[in-house]
Amino acid sequence: MPGLIRVDGRAHLPAHGPVILASNHLSFIDSVVIRFATPRRVTFLTKAEYFAGRGLRGRVVRWFFTVAGSVPVARGQHRAAQAALDTALEVLADDRVFGIYPEGTRSLDGRLYRGRTGVAWLALTSGAPVVPVALHGTERLQPVGKRLPRPHRVTVRFGPPLHFTGDPASARARRIVTDEVMQAIAALSGQERADRFNSAA
Repeated sequence: MPGLIRVDGRAHLPAHGPVILASNHLSFIDSVVIRFATPRRVTFLTKAEYFAGRGLRGRVVRWFFTVAGSVPVARGQHRAAQAALDTALEVLADDRVFGIYPEGTRSLDGRLYRGRTGVAWLALTSGAPVVPVALHGTERLQPVGKRLPRPHRVTVRFGPPLHFTGDPASARARRIVTDEVMQAIAALSGQERADRFNSAA
């Protein structure tokens, strides 16, 4: 897979300290592609269901996500969402790299949806810089509904780090920061913007 990945702007990634990678989201394989494109180890939160499978396939999936450094989290409730952010904060407090998809889920129509404010809470609480990331072509590398990837060249673009200060308890501050992050992702990706949240499964 490394031979299929073109990387632009890798120099924007800080070599040390906590970093938040905020990316658009087009395919199940996005996290794998970002890990190949990034010289530092990246931690993503992953649905707990991927760690609960049974049989050989369940063991293989669980092994894959564990080796990749993914952290299982429950989804669907406010308490679970806050627990996920607290886990991400621990990753950043340990001077590591944390990857997040502000859209919340994959875009099925290729548009860039409105960002959810968890990325802003993390940035404002931790003080970590946010590096915007744009993925191109991963929806063709592994289309939605396909179990295995197919050969296709993809591009990963990293933008300059964004630094934010403000009160993480302020909904207005979180919205402003999130919108700025999404604008930076849009500038890198060239995607059409969707002025609403993504509710796709």
